[in-house]
Amino acid sequence: MQTRRDFLLSLMTAAVAGPALSRAHAESVVDQKRKPNMIVFLSDDHGCLDTPVYGGKVVKTPTMQRLAENGMVFDQAFIASPACGPSRAALLSGLMPARNGAEPNHTLPRPETQTMVKLLQKQGYEVVAFGKVAHGRKHPHIVGFDHWQDARREQIVKLVRKFFQSRTSDRPLCLMVGDHRPHVAWIKESIYDPDEVVLPEHFVDTKETRQHWARYLTDVTGMDATMGEVDRMAREHFGTDDYLFMYSADHGAQWPFGKWNLYDAGMRTPMIFRWPGKIASGVRTKAMVSWVDVMPTLIEFAGGAVPENIDGRSFSDVLLGKSDTHRDVIYTTHSGDGVMNVYPIRAVRTRQFKYIRNLRPDCYHSNHSDILRRDGAGAYWDSWDEAAKSDPKAAAVIAKYYQRSEVEFYDLTKDPTEQHNLADKPQYEAHIERMSSMLDEWMEQQGDRQKVFREPYPVSGPLPHVVLQEKNRIEKGSKKKK
Repeated sequence: MQTRRDFLLSLMTAAVAGPALSRAHAESVVDQKRKPNMIVFLSDDHGCLDTPVYGGKVVKTPTMQRLAENGMVFDQAFIASPACGPSRAALLSGLMPARNGAEPNHTLPRPETQTMVKLLQKQGYEVVAFGKVAHGRKHPHIVGFDHWQDARREQIVKLVRKFFQSRTSDRPLCLMVGDHRPHVAWIKESIYDPDEVVLPEHFVDTKETRQHWARYLTDVTGMDATMGEVDRMAREHFGTDDYLFMYSADHGAQWPFGKWNLYDAGMRTPMIFRWPGKIASGVRTKAMVSWVDVMPTLIEFAGGAVPENIDGRSFSDVLLGKSDTHRDVIYTTHSGDGVMNVYPIRAVRTRQFKYIRNLRPDCYHSNHSDILRRDGAGAYWDSWDEAAKSDPKAAAVIAKYYQRSEVEFYDLTKDPTEQHNLADKPQYEAHIERMSSMLDEWMEQQGDRQKVFREPYPVSGPLPHVVLQEKNRIEKGSKKKK
């Protein structure tokens, strides 16, 4: 395990030798006379397993399948934080949330940390974004895109088409497209039969759950179709398929144990790269990579020098078939949004084990979906509560969702869906102590102060959604009196 002294020494060594080495490596992976055009397509809240590329059932994602057949699929790709703002800030900075400034959701990173766009521009790139690439309507102006427009669903295709038709620049292009799907609220009209969808095994199987899952999958398919159109238009614009194409999602879907959690359903993300002639076709890799690694990878392909003081590390060697490994350890954080989603969590993951530390085990885990229970989002929760009245398994699922022990520990080789907490098993004590120390040291290095941006709901009180219902009842009563 790297000590604090070793960590500081490595930083000093990198500061002296790093830039020259990074620039030399960058020049070895890209032709400086012809920098590659890049298309980065990001979805919003797409669970890794919810595509046939990763074993998903029923849902259709033909664009992703074509990408996989003609490129490289990452089976072990992870985000930095399972919330939109912190995740996207990490992508655009190569820094984890505590270092870039965007820890809770709906907060902005420090402007000086958002360097990916600026570094690409320094290499001569035109960097354009449509849709949700950064997070928040003010954020893109901090990031510094040459051009940015928000867009949803079918609007994305129209804006990208208009951009390509009017583009006259001969600069290399990095086009970033962020589809809001399959973020809630999910589309009302589903193309899938609720009776035929396959729910995750740890869900409560109700009619309402199936209806919402079918709507979620419909948005996954819709997003996939839009990605296909963007890829087709790019091929027409460039007159070739000789460009780098990347697909990934900012974190897992807004379902229990997914988004806002540090289980793999929240932190493991789909990631596929295609670049004909450079990246081999039909390849899968088990190399562990993080979203903070994307920034230095793209900068390296652009021929630029990767900053040495960031958390990310380029995985260009993996993409080019020169290596089949990258990281041994993945760290993730979650600090909530300071409004409803206020449950702070930290985790460290190796290939075999996951150590999760819940910073406020005395409080309920909760977020928007179970509190607000809106149509197309968390409305199915009422059916879970009803099922729990007579079904012990349903009651156990809900109990596990709301109340977490301080430490969770999972053997991912035996329990990939993290259903059996081994924190109290003596045979894992040494592993738990080691990974706990790893997390402590990493948090110190990050300057992670374990901030709580609003007090969570204590377990001794009522469940959060009950509190909201009572608040709404009182407010409605006050309005009637007036």
